Amino acid sequence: MPRIRVSIVSRAGTEEAEIAVENLVVAGWTGRDKAAMEKHIRELEELGVKRPARTPIYYRVAADRLTQAETIQVCGGDTSGEVEFVLAIHQGRMLVGIGSDHTDRKLETVSVTLSKQVCEKPIGRTFWPVDEVLGHWDDLVLRAWIGTAGKRDLYQEGRLSGMLPVAELLAGHDGGTAFADGTAMLGGTFAAIGGIRPADRFEGELEDPVLGRRIAFGYDVVTLPVHG
Repeated sequence: MPRIRVSIVSRAGTEEAEIAVENLVVAGWTGRDKAAMEKHIRELEELGVKRPARTPIYYRVAADRLTQAETIQVCGGDTSGEVEFVLAIHQGRMLVGIGSDHTDRKLETVSVTLSKQVCEKPIGRTFWPVDEVLGHWDDLVLRAWIGTAGKRDLYQEGRLSGMLPVAELLAGHDGGTAFADGTAMLGGTFAAIGGIRPADRFEGELEDPVLGRRIAFGYDVVTLPVHG
């Protein structure tokens, strides 16, 4: 069972912990703003990706795809990251952090599930207790930047008011069963600014403007050649 080492930053201080992850879930089409979600669906349709059968939808991915490495390797030049909040449980307390649903866009036109399965899912090392941010959850902001050839561009940005509330998101998971220890979930994303595209580096942050803090992470992407 994969284990991730995290720093749980709360009002009481910082606690170092190790969390075992047995089940990894990637939630898709979690937008509360139907117009924004439709925009994201359309941009994927332009790449040949079929519309989802339902929204939201929950993809199971191998738990060992989670990584906290600073570099990931991918096959071919058709992958890209997506900034997302990450939910996990530690000793019965729900935590929120940040990660990327890195996806193979070419394979996505064949099978969305497989496109998510073949890429690692980088996540940050810092998490906050959800109960400290739940009262102002909608004010939290996700942002992402991509870097190519030394240029850094804002790639995604949006408040969590644009996504389903935590309770509603979890209610749809696995038929409404409890979100328990051993499960981690990536909670959905926003449309890309300027369209979905690959990059050499991906960076993201989760900002809490109410408590004046943020979680940041980033990783480099090494593209392996595809022969034959």
